Amino acid sequence: MADPKGFLKNTREVATRRPVEERVNDWNEVYPGGIGRALLPIINVQASRCMDCGIPFCHSGCPLGNIIPEWNDLVWRDDWEGAIERLHATNNFPEFTGRLCPAPCETACVLGINQPAVTIKNIEVSIIDKAFESGFVRPQPPEWLSGKTVAVIGSGPAGLAVAQQLTRAGHTVAVYERADKPGGLLRYGIPEFKMEKKHLDKRLEQMMREGTVFRSGVTVGEGKLTGQALRDRYDAVVIATGSTVPRDLPVPGRELKGIHQAMEFLPQANRVAVGEEVEGQIRADGKHVVIIGGGDTGADCLGTSIRQGAASITQLEIMPQPTEDRPNGQPWPTYPMIFRVSSAHEEGGDRVYSVSTQEFLGDEDGNVRALRLVEVSFEGGKLVEHEGTEREIPADLVLFAMGFVGPEQPGFIEQLGVELDERGNVKRDNDYATSVEGVFVAGDAGRGQSLIVWAIAEGRAAAAGVDKFLTGSTQLPAPIPPTARPLVV
Repeated sequence: MADPKGFLKNTREVATRRPVEERVNDWNEVYPGGIGRALLPIINVQASRCMDCGIPFCHSGCPLGNIIPEWNDLVWRDDWEGAIERLHATNNFPEFTGRLCPAPCETACVLGINQPAVTIKNIEVSIIDKAFESGFVRPQPPEWLSGKTVAVIGSGPAGLAVAQQLTRAGHTVAVYERADKPGGLLRYGIPEFKMEKKHLDKRLEQMMREGTVFRSGVTVGEGKLTGQALRDRYDAVVIATGSTVPRDLPVPGRELKGIHQAMEFLPQANRVAVGEEVEGQIRADGKHVVIIGGGDTGADCLGTSIRQGAASITQLEIMPQPTEDRPNGQPWPTYPMIFRVSSAHEEGGDRVYSVSTQEFLGDEDGNVRALRLVEVSFEGGKLVEHEGTEREIPADLVLFAMGFVGPEQPGFIEQLGVELDERGNVKRDNDYATSVEGVFVAGDAGRGQSLIVWAIAEGRAAAAGVDKFLTGSTQLPAPIPPTARPLVV
């Protein structure tokens, strides 16, 4: 283990973010020089806090099964090359999870029972950033080719994980992406201040040098490239499109101009942030912005609106404000619903809890001008509106950040004829195979909306299922079955 007394001598410490007044004027990551570099002065000491538990529950908190105590020990010993070898053994893309995952491993940390948990996520991102900087991340092309071909539809984290695993196993893999560049939501849904796209591009370069082919700007299901055409061309097809149908809010006034889904707003802002031009961009400049939804996507809209110069920003959440401490009904090692403050929340805006939207109000030109709220509570499992609590708040731009309800079914999914489950997700067996032979599914398209770490874990596991289908057996790891779920009570 690392320092046997590390958890007794040292307290939890995280990197210091750049001053708010500085970072809201640019789109760079909120840490000076990037989070990996910002953490270097403190990360060895933080790694020393790991107790190398006899039963490391952090493994259970993480669906990837990351060997966390081992790479904590290696970081403490300053063996960065050994640390990235251990980290890459279970996680294809720690530069993504180290920045974007909410770290269920930390809420399952044994030290977290009565002390602040080990900063596992920070140690992880330090390892991968140091590895890229030191040249430890190298292409791993296969030693031989199987002669089998695989099409992966979607280049988000699940699709990328499937593709990298199968390419390294010797199969010829082509990844289809309808956007003009690969990466899916990693590129166009995640703002630069959370993850600069240079980290994505470095990983894509590695994958291309290993042999993975990316076909961007191609919409499967349109024209001659139908689902059946893919089945005819490839030995196996993997659906990894994610859950992309956004949840809507059908209340009076929904048709007014100025009301948009988050994934209409964020991709445009992300393109402009990296120097692209977007005609007719949805912007927050000088507007009263209302964000409906209190999760990570809502926080992304918040940080983006601040950088665009919004006059005011209000983020609404239908649930009550969480407590700062772990609720009694969500004991260790489950992931608790507690009050969390992201970097965007530090920068401004108001958070309003226990409210529901009754109506959008418009002006004479058909633009949204206000939003009528009512206070609510959950009583007996039902949402109850409190009479007399109605009020209006100004709203020139309304952004829905309420999550997603499933994959898009019109197009290639319908063409493939795969069965869907009761929630509209693509049904799969224990090997991630769909009801159509040779067609597999990984990530949110089969699981439903989830976390990036679950998407990568599913991608790795689905790759094992595809490899087994193509060759009769597999040595690829399968970290989780499709029925696995987060630790809950």
